[in-house]
Formats: sequence, structure tokens, C-alpha cells
Amino acid sequence: VQLQASGGGLVQTGGSLRLSCAASGRTFSNYAMGWFRQAPGKEREFVAAISEYDSTRHADSVKGRFTISRDNAKNTVILQMNSLKPEDTAVYYCAADSRFNIIRGTGNGVPYWGKGTLVTVSS
Repeated sequence: VQLQASGGGLVQTGGSLRLSCAASGRTFSNYAMGWFRQAPGKEREFVAAISEYDSTRHADSVKGRFTISRDNAKNTVILQMNSLKPEDTAVYYCAADSRFNIIRGTGNGVPYWGKGTLVTVSS
């Protein structure tokens, strides 16, 4: 699976961004999809995941602000980010795995990753 993330940028505190991840190469609908992020000097952390059956999980730090969704017809997963905070600043990565229980964890063992897209939230 090849993944291409886009939509990052610079936004002020309280603003919104919409990240997209386009997938190709395999049957998209068979895969769980996830978003992870890594801030400077910090470890990678789980943000959100969606199963092939549209079950979702969001990290506590983003619940109520971020929403993950998928469009199987367009082979795309979306991360809608609202009420952004400076602590959301990070490189965001999309990922794919056939195992939902893996992709909603640390990201260790997830086989497919896209290049990151930078999100910067100014205070």
C-alpha cells in the first residue's frame, strides 16, 4: 500500500485543518487506517484510527476536536482537526494495517506508512 498525506500547514490556535491520505496499490477497503504524529524531540504518538468497518478510536488528547473518517470510493482517509492547540504541532503520518488492534496502538509493527505532513499551530 502506498500512502500520500497532504493538508498540513500553519494555523492559529483555535483554527482548523483537514488532512487527507490517499492510498493506492491494494484494496483500500480491506485495511484499517490510522493517523500518528511526532512532535520535535518527542516520540511518535497515536492520534486516531478507523477500521475497515468504520469503527473509530481517537486519542484522549484529541477527542472532541479531531475526527477520522474514510471514503472507500476515493481510497482516502481524512483527519478533520478543529480547535487546534500549539501542542498539536507535529508531523502527521498516515498508516495502514490489516489489523485494527495494531494500528490503534503505538504504531509498532504497522507495515505501511506515508510521508508526513507538517502541522504548525501558532499561539
